[in-house]
Amino acid sequence: MASPTTKPTMKERILETADRLFYLRGIRAIGVDTIAAEIGISKRTLYNHFPSKDALISAYLDRRSVQRPPSDKSPVEQILGIFDSLERRFASKEFRGCPFVNAVAEVGPENPSVRKIAVAFKESRRLWFRDLLVKIGVADPEGLATQLVLLVDGSIAQDLVRDDPAMARAAKEAAKMLLSGAGVRVDDPSSAPQPKSRTKG
Repeated sequence: MASPTTKPTMKERILETADRLFYLRGIRAIGVDTIAAEIGISKRTLYNHFPSKDALISAYLDRRSVQRPPSDKSPVEQILGIFDSLERRFASKEFRGCPFVNAVAEVGPENPSVRKIAVAFKESRRLWFRDLLVKIGVADPEGLATQLVLLVDGSIAQDLVRDDPAMARAAKEAAKMLLSGAGVRVDDPSSAPQPKSRTKG
């Protein structure tokens, strides 16, 4: 993405426009002619940078595959902070759900690369949770990470149906219960975690 002081290249302009239109109005609803007209270029110019709509869709999803930056917060604060971030996103009038789920639902059956990118992104988020849970020392970081991802995706789906940011808060409370069940202190997430001791069967 171009810096504020740098004029975006034509390729960046195309991708930024596609990103906005694909996300807000849907991939199927937006053709390359619409994107080109929005920018004020010909379809030929667009195809000089992206040889097909499928290539543009893949670039759009790659652009959305942003990894969370390192944080100085404790693992528990980072995990629970995800749900605070979701609540803020849900309150935005431009929130249209998960772009990866949307893309798979729209064009996944015809475009295997879309599903591949979506799976890779979802797995990267699950692994992000898992790595934090490993730092905490829970007994089953793999299983708990999967459960937390399900809470994230479930809250997104509920918000889309209900248009209610409180769904993120409900998911956060469920996440606290899962963490507490794993022996993690959630009343003071900045303190040193105290995972449940592992018993030998």
